Amino acid sequence: MTLTPQKEDALASLQVSETFVSIQGESTFAGRPCFFIRLTGCNLRCSYCDTAYAFGGGQPKTIPQLVDEFCASGLALVEVTGGEPLIQSGTPALLEALQAARPDAVVLLETNGSCDISVVPPGVIAVMDIKCPASGVGRTSGVDRTSGVDRTSGAGDAFDWQNLERLRPQDEVKFVISERADFDWAARMVREHQLASRCHAVLFSPVLASVKPAALAEWLLAERVPARLNLQLHKLAGMR
Repeated sequence: MTLTPQKEDALASLQVSETFVSIQGESTFAGRPCFFIRLTGCNLRCSYCDTAYAFGGGQPKTIPQLVDEFCASGLALVEVTGGEPLIQSGTPALLEALQAARPDAVVLLETNGSCDISVVPPGVIAVMDIKCPASGVGRTSGVDRTSGVDRTSGAGDAFDWQNLERLRPQDEVKFVISERADFDWAARMVREHQLASRCHAVLFSPVLASVKPAALAEWLLAERVPARLNLQLHKLAGMR
C-alpha cells in the first residue's frame, strides 16, 4: 500500500524532549492548566535561554502517541514548544492531529520566529517571538531587502521578517526584554509595523534576572506602548 503524504506525516516520529502538565505561564492564556509537548532541537542560542536541555536528546514519539497523551491529560489547552518546534518537519501534522482529536481544545505553538509560520494550520494560535538585541542571536544590521524592515541591532537574520505579513488575527507576538535598550527597540518595532493591529496580542516579557516586572510596567505606561505585561506565572509559582 502506498501512503499519501498526509498519512506519512501522521505516522512520522518527532524527537520529544518532554511532555508534562503545568500552569500556562505566558501568552493571553496564562494561568490556565495546560498540557505541554516540548520538542527537541533549536536553531538559536539566546542569552537568557532557560531550556537548553532541549537542544538535544529526548526520545522519538509518534503523533498518535502524543495525541493520546494529550487526550489522557483531560485538559482543553495544549502547547507545542521547544526548542524550536518548526525545525521538525512533522510539527504541522502534529498540530493538525491535536486539533482533530479535541476540536473543543485550544492548540498553541510557541516559536522563535526564525521559521516560516505559514505552515501553522488554521485555528492553531502561534505565539511568536521577535528577538531583541540583548538576546544575542541577531547581529545583522540594516534593511532587509525582501521585507523592507529595518532590523538594525535587532533580530537580524535570526528572524524570518516575512512572518510579520503571515501573522493571523488569533496569533500573538512576544518580545523578551533584557534591558531598557531592548524595550526601546521593541516599542519601535510595535509602532513601525502596527503589530497590535496585525495580531491578537503583543506581549512584553521581562528577563526576571535583569529587569524587574515593576520597571517594565512603568516603561509600558510611560511610553503608551500597545502591549501587555507578560510574566512567567509558572516561575513565580515555583512550577516548571
